Amino acid sequence: MPSRQVRFKQVDVFSAAPFKGNPLAVVFDADGLDTDQMRAIARWTNLSETTFICKPTDPSADYLVRIFTPVHELPFAGHPTLGTAHALVDSGYRPKTAGRLVQQCGVGLVEIEERAAGVRAFSAPPARLTPLAEADWAALREALGTETIDFHHIAPTSVDNGVHWLMVGIDSPETCVALAPDAGALARIAERTGTSGVALYASHGDGGPATLEVRCIVVEGNLSIYEDPVTGSANAGLASLFAAHGRRHGERYTVRQGTALGRDGRVFVEYDDTRGKIWIGGAAATIVDGTIQLP
Repeated sequence: MPSRQVRFKQVDVFSAAPFKGNPLAVVFDADGLDTDQMRAIARWTNLSETTFICKPTDPSADYLVRIFTPVHELPFAGHPTLGTAHALVDSGYRPKTAGRLVQQCGVGLVEIEERAAGVRAFSAPPARLTPLAEADWAALREALGTETIDFHHIAPTSVDNGVHWLMVGIDSPETCVALAPDAGALARIAERTGTSGVALYASHGDGGPATLEVRCIVVEGNLSIYEDPVTGSANAGLASLFAAHGRRHGERYTVRQGTALGRDGRVFVEYDDTRGKIWIGGAAATIVDGTIQLP
């Protein structure tokens, strides 16, 4: 059987400066690919996520996306949502409604709005919150190697919005960036809590580079533990957690993520009380544009 080509882009998400955000591979015209082929491509790109754009089955959606890590398929993820939307419009696609896209994915329909050239925001999916059992607090201290965890204002909480994170507050941005978690102990925490990893956050003072500093340590089963440069799903879950505890950082706040990796990811969060939504946004730019050769 002769080989064929499909369109491909690699985009940088949550950064206005190239190579400072989180890269995403986007494969177009993926309806002819089966799940095994998608998994093979995702393993080959070896990025945190690779997305595959297909025709939607819901008439209100602009497109359907399937999202793969090198190990798993995800029902939702944040930087793939913004990155796929950017790649699709960058390819010449005209949304059904100007300035607005509707993505169909494993969690249902996700709205994406254009805010400025190259800047978009998605509506955060609903989140399920489960406080970490106090019996696991000591293990969490061991895994993170610190006594600076916030167990009082907002206790560590697992947040599931399609991706399942354990949210942990730290006393300062400097401590947050300097932490060197124990991989084995962190894997055990993730297994007990059913989470994909730990999202660490700390508040910057007035005049800081952002409202919050965030780090996300991903646990992919027992296969790998790595730090994600910039994470939309975790920031969406974190915004939901703040709202649930009445500790929102105003109507709009900003996040810096990726500092420990030499990145400079920037995320903005907006509470839209009029429409009852939380918006997670940032910039995206196309870095690689071409085709993939399929067997």
